[in-house]
Amino acid sequence: MTERLRTLVILCSMIILGFGATPLARAHCDTLDGPVVTDARNALQSGDVTPVLKWVQKKYEPEVRTAFTRALAVRGESAIAKELADTYFLETVVRLHRTGEGAPYTGLKPAGAELNPAVEGADKALVKGSVDELVRMLTDEVEKGIRKRFQEAQQARNSADQSVESGREYVNAYVALIHYVEQLHGAATEETNATP
Repeated sequence: MTERLRTLVILCSMIILGFGATPLARAHCDTLDGPVVTDARNALQSGDVTPVLKWVQKKYEPEVRTAFTRALAVRGESAIAKELADTYFLETVVRLHRTGEGAPYTGLKPAGAELNPAVEGADKALVKGSVDELVRMLTDEVEKGIRKRFQEAQQARNSADQSVESGREYVNAYVALIHYVEQLHGAATEETNATP
């Protein structure tokens, strides 16, 4: 068995195992038209891995470089070899990117998948060079969420002393409000340590 054929067999096995073992992911970076895959495809086209390395932590760079070299080595064998080699490389990059984020890798999801509006808003903001629209959208959603939970808690509080059941309804609404604002505050003040 030639070295190229052996590499192709290894790539095929890894891809089959990767697809069969996990369901599709629901993260933006896992989409076939997302920024990670776009840069990985461009790297394969140009023969230069450098543009995709920004998506992985430094400690994963050797694995990406190895996958890139292997993919390039067999891409020219046939159309099937190219498809398998490309998929192997894309999956490797996305998997290592997700690992760096502290998130599980659950496979690639199709292009055109519906994204969280905040993710789409952040991407649009970066393209436009302005965050104003994203801030407005998120601020509006947060305000609606706080007002809704506050109103429910306030209404339940007015009748909380009428019965034990009414008191429990108030406590449920109170806890929902407190947890919501606590989570918002935590998200707003937490420093992220996820690195690509």
